[in-house]
Amino acid sequence: MVVQLSPLEFSAWSQASAAAMPGTIPVVLDVREPWELQTASLSGEAAGLGLYRLLAVPMGDVPAQLADWQAEWAVDQPIACLCHHGMRSQRVATFLAAHGFTQVVNLQGGIDAWARQVDTRVPLY
Repeated sequence: MVVQLSPLEFSAWSQASAAAMPGTIPVVLDVREPWELQTASLSGEAAGLGLYRLLAVPMGDVPAQLADWQAEWAVDQPIACLCHHGMRSQRVATFLAAHGFTQVVNLQGGIDAWARQVDTRVPLY
């Protein structure tokens, strides 16, 4: 079962993940389409969210990337999946968990909830 993480909980999760695994940077896997990224994106520095690596890979391309990620990342790599409202990211998070990643969370409500709860400068669409 994939943990549902609210945008308001992200900062604490990111910091706790980095502290638990020194030298490891949590990944935010944004699975939205390129046009969506151009419309609204995370602004981590401005929101004071701590250190994380943003990786944008459309949901349909995730299976093709899996082998690379399994080779590059430890099974306990912290990964937070993000989409528009949290449905696609939930599917991707479940897929990653089913393929052995143990520290996968879904950012519940997606970039929409992020814009409403964390950073109102992020456009709604």
